[in-house]
Parts: sequence; structure tokens; C-alpha cells
Amino acid sequence: MPAQILRVRPAYEGWGKYLIATARLSDGHVIEREIEDHGRAVCVLPYDPERGVALLVRLFRAPPLYAGGPPEMLEAPAGLLEEDSPEDCARREALEEAGLRLGALEHIATAWTMPGISTERMSLYLASYAAADRVAEGGGVAGEHENITVIEKPLADLAAMAARGDLIDMKTLTLLLALKDRRPDLFPA
Repeated sequence: MPAQILRVRPAYEGWGKYLIATARLSDGHVIEREIEDHGRAVCVLPYDPERGVALLVRLFRAPPLYAGGPPEMLEAPAGLLEEDSPEDCARREALEEAGLRLGALEHIATAWTMPGISTERMSLYLASYAAADRVAEGGGVAGEHENITVIEKPLADLAAMAARGDLIDMKTLTLLLALKDRRPDLFPA
């Protein structure tokens, strides 16, 4: 018998939804599990192959701070999928957060980010850009208090951060490693 969800009851609903699911496992045991449910997300790592840089954002993150981590994270632009396609959402987030107009996107994967607790699936993209594609200041949407700082960082510095274990945002690390794999010419030895 395949595992199945028997019932779901809400525990909290706000920016995210938190649910309690009662499930029957394939061996017949019935268990309860908490589920954080906020939907799909996207992340894009914009990089300029001519200048050998990537455009990232630094912003406040309450969960890492609460868990004893840093108050701000260096990340590739990302956001929640709304009514648009993942590609359009990635372009919108790059413009809102980094002031960057993106064209073609290279899909890397759509993956579960934390399958033990969350329903989030994130579509990951790489996107090349040129200096002229920086059409706005960025910083996030007014009124959302994101306090985003836009940072253009050399790819060699990002690779060194990753090698030292200092690139601590999983989605950004994944995209940097994908870029390094697909475009080794951008990372001279």
C-alpha cells in the first residue's frame, strides 16, 4: 500500500501556512508531521561573462539570526512564485532586488529545498548579463522593508568563498557550482 495523507489541519496561517498532516505510511503506521507551506520559489544567479562577475544581494534574514547565524546573507536574487511563470518571476526578482534586466535564462533544476518540513520547490536559473542591463538601483520593493544591498562580486572571489565554506546560502552555492561546471572558462585555475 502506498503512503497517503489521511487529513490535514491548519496550525497557523499568515505569510506562510503551517499544517499538521496525519499520514499512513506504506507499512500501515499512522504518523503526524508538520508542514510549512508557502508555495513555489525561484532563484537566479546573474553573471557577466565579459567582466567575470556575478550580481548578488545582501539582506536581513531573521531565521539564520535566530539560529545563531549571521543577520544578513549574501544571496542570488530570489523570491516566491506568484501568478507568473518561474522564468518571469526570476526576471521580476532580478529587476526588483538588483535593478537588473535579464533576457535568456538557463534552467538548472527545480528541486525541493527542505523536503522534511516544507512544500517549497525552487526553480534555479543562471542568466548572463552585461553592464548595460543594470537599468535600476534595485533594493527591493518599497514597503517590504527588504533593505537590500546590491553587490557585484568577482566570480573568482565567489569560488574562493565556496571553497572555504563561506558561501553559506544553499541556493546561491548550488547555482555557483552549476555555473562553474557549465562555464569552467569563467573560473581560471
